[in-house]
Amino acid sequence: MNSIGPEACAAADKSPETCEAISKMLSRIGDKWSILIVSTLGDGPVRFNELRRRIGDISQKMLSSNLKALERDGLVSRLVTPTVPPQVEYELTDLGRELLTPVAALAEWTAENSARIIAARTEYDARVGVAS
Repeated sequence: MNSIGPEACAAADKSPETCEAISKMLSRIGDKWSILIVSTLGDGPVRFNELRRRIGDISQKMLSSNLKALERDGLVSRLVTPTVPPQVEYELTDLGRELLTPVAALAEWTAENSARIIAARTEYDARVGVAS
């Protein structure tokens, strides 16, 4: 489930290790919180609590762990200002800013196709007898 199938790897002339790495990275950047964090940081540097407020329904622990993972992947940088209390600000790296393009394209595709998706869900639910 966490990797691209062997047939797709062979067709793309990629090793199983490369496919596994791609799959893991897509899981990271395709995660709900990661997309929201990257999108929010696309407006510029933000302090932790302000980032949490802008994102909304995210726990402090979830935001912290996602920021650490995004920092580890080179998408987000963390700047600590030595004040009392310390101020921590997050911003996208160059690599993170490059990610904004496909994230924006995905958001646009979703907006353009939301009516079709809702119609497909409604048809499916009616066909299999799922209550709304």
